[in-house]
Amino acid sequence: MAEQDPKVRRIGVLTSGGDAPGMNSAIRAVVRTAHSLGIECIGVRRGYHGLITGDMEPLTPQDVSGITSLGGTMLYTARSAEFRTPEGVQRAADICRFRGIDGLVCVGGDGTFRGALELSKYGISVCGIPATIDNDIACTSYTIGFDTACNTAIECIDKLNDTMKSHERCSVVEVMGNRAGYLALYVGLAVGASAVLVPEKPIDYKRDVIRPIREGQLHGRTNYAVIVAEGAAHATEVAKIVAEETGMDTRATIIGHVQRGGRPTVRDRVLAADFGYNAVKVLAEGMTNKVICYDGQKMFPMDIVEALKMKKDLGEHNYSMMETLRSGM
Repeated sequence: MAEQDPKVRRIGVLTSGGDAPGMNSAIRAVVRTAHSLGIECIGVRRGYHGLITGDMEPLTPQDVSGITSLGGTMLYTARSAEFRTPEGVQRAADICRFRGIDGLVCVGGDGTFRGALELSKYGISVCGIPATIDNDIACTSYTIGFDTACNTAIECIDKLNDTMKSHERCSVVEVMGNRAGYLALYVGLAVGASAVLVPEKPIDYKRDVIRPIREGQLHGRTNYAVIVAEGAAHATEVAKIVAEETGMDTRATIIGHVQRGGRPTVRDRVLAADFGYNAVKVLAEGMTNKVICYDGQKMFPMDIVEALKMKKDLGEHNYSMMETLRSGM
């Protein structure tokens, strides 16, 4: 890439909120794209907390070599109560100016974007990159980490299904998703679950869980998988209901934080790189208050304020498809 005359001379990059596989690919893309444009890049450790405390250091293309296969984030992530105060934001902006940081790439979810928006009010150019395994950011069809988290959950559930078949049991598996059911729904579709419970839908246990299992029993089926988003119900409670209503030996499994780790998939690595590349280009062209979004075909910037106003539905097509395919036969 030919060196251009950028609108910013030094940019920072941070990761905030929950970690997501693929964040390292985004960091690498930010650093190397900045370098190609003659922009110095500063890595801010531990999110906005590190911005307030000055926990940062220059990053070169060599510093980010070989990190794309690593899960988590090389810059670490932390929450900051101080940054939620006007005084904290002011301090973070002052440190940015003191360190000569005139642009900031913020990798994370809605909370990360709100923090970036607050910083922009103090004259810091900002651009957000969507990264969360929940895939619940409304302005984009895809967020970094979602594909890897789905594949991790699927691998665990496939193994559980082997033993469920052997013992003729029902397995109730709780996956992440406190306010959003995208992970549960996609995983449920992928493993052929008999039922999927998500926060976006009211739960009728007899209709949504017991009926599909009873239908399967009538057709001679002896093992089942029920996928539960953590924000919809607790796996142990659902397992108790299934056992009481069907008489089946039912076990609950909570996959937990293992879903956040692991080697990122190709999809997460490539899209994360694309997000990072576009974020630097946006700042270099003098734009600010943007989030890089993906519509399934291309990347594009959107105003942060507009992005935060948007609401993301679960996707009626996928939910309807799940209900059709979950037949107990």
